[in-house]
Amino acid sequence: MDAPGARRSHVVATPRGGGVAIVVAVVPVLAWMAWQSAESRMLALAAMSGLVLVAGVGWLDDHRPQSAALRLLVHVAAATLLAMGMAATGAALWWCACVWLLAVGLVNVWNFMDGIDGLATTQAILVGAGALLLAGASALPVALVAACTGFLPFNAPRARIFLGDVGSGSLGYLIACLFAWMPAEAMAEQWLLALLLAAFMIDATLTLLSRMLRGEPWWQAHVQHLYQRLVQRGASHMQVTLAYAVATLFAVAVLHVLEGRPLAIIIGVVSAWYLSAAAIWFILRAGLDAGTGRQG
Repeated sequence: MDAPGARRSHVVATPRGGGVAIVVAVVPVLAWMAWQSAESRMLALAAMSGLVLVAGVGWLDDHRPQSAALRLLVHVAAATLLAMGMAATGAALWWCACVWLLAVGLVNVWNFMDGIDGLATTQAILVGAGALLLAGASALPVALVAACTGFLPFNAPRARIFLGDVGSGSLGYLIACLFAWMPAEAMAEQWLLALLLAAFMIDATLTLLSRMLRGEPWWQAHVQHLYQRLVQRGASHMQVTLAYAVATLFAVAVLHVLEGRPLAIIIGVVSAWYLSAAAIWFILRAGLDAGTGRQG
């Protein structure tokens, strides 16, 4: 049970760990992908093994808190498996390194951003939908979207069960896996999919940096993300979740418009999108801080 507290955004004790259902749904799909394609078999097996590792340490943490060092060690091991699977399929080493970094980062970003009803799940659905636009009806994004859509009614508009670390970390890892299946030369698609991560990446990164600059224990649970501050100021969970969903849905539309455009234009638009998201974050945080008389 996840009890309410000063570092929580909910007010009713709620069971957690429901995200294990998403893992149970996706693991057989990865096994099927390994069986179907000899070319990507090692990548699918590596992704499946890494997913089990991330989900496993998350499941343990949901029941009895584990140390941050242990969790990070397991996340690094899972990311390394994914990168090794990519290398086994002939992927360029620089791209394997990029996805390794993405995997470690996204596991934790999705964990950081899983603090209100429906937020982490809806964002994963939209990222999966964007991957479907880029790659067609491939098995992994279909499984991701389907599993999250099946879980969402239990998590929103009012959560009856939470994803837990087993779910949030696994979603971040699966989104990194979407990048792992992209060839190194598909740089336009890589940038376009990264466009859909902006809402989460900006909020998680800038909040983390602000906590570091203030000398706070940044690795501990807190309620300082923009989405959490908005809830504290009176917005409902669904209002905030829908606001983030609208921003990412708009990014999906931009992705669709940019498909087939020159890489330089895509990079320029994505960079401008992230800069705009950062500016909005600072403006909203400044307004929230002014309203509470708080600095930073």
